[in-house]
Amino acid sequence: MLPTHALGGMALALPLLVVAPEFAPLALGAGLVGGIFPDLDMYAGHRKTLHFPVYYSVLAVLAIGVAVLVPTGATVAVAVFLLAAALHCVTDVLGSGLELRPWEGTSDRAVYDHYRRTWIPPRYLVRYDGSPTDLMLSVTLALPLLYTLEGEFRWVVLGIVVVGAAYTALRRRLADLATVVARRIPTGIRPYVPKRYLEDLESETSTTRC
Repeated sequence: MLPTHALGGMALALPLLVVAPEFAPLALGAGLVGGIFPDLDMYAGHRKTLHFPVYYSVLAVLAIGVAVLVPTGATVAVAVFLLAAALHCVTDVLGSGLELRPWEGTSDRAVYDHYRRTWIPPRYLVRYDGSPTDLMLSVTLALPLLYTLEGEFRWVVLGIVVVGAAYTALRRRLADLATVVARRIPTGIRPYVPKRYLEDLESETSTTRC
């Protein structure tokens, strides 16, 4: 889930608190944004439009090299941003696929690999986004951040954990709610709605026709 990705991106910046503390605040912000950025395609080709597991990874390695040779706020921020975005895309493969109810395990699409022009299948090590395992992963990532950070960043981490816990509690109900909302969407707008939100509606339509 998005809170886990956000915390993962921030965690990448923790070593800078020791080796380059002057860059740590900027890196924490870059890690947070980088961890979230790929999911901005949620309603426009999710896990394909802004998900680049190979290209983000290659660019991150290059950016890290530049940041080591020329350590400035800009180079460090770009490196952490790309590394967080790469981590987001790679770890999405460890979860579930693209479906309304991912706990059913019916999708064979986790993340699109633009380099190989194919979908990478889900591994289901984290059963689905918003699962108890996912929340446990978020808390695990949050603990060192809460222990190390102070001030506003600590409150940001706490807020992310609260959002993750609420999402986990409501995750299965949200799938049912999506079906209810889908029935109220005008026919002319449905082509612009992600297919996973229309799964139940299409199934009902097919059953009626039969």
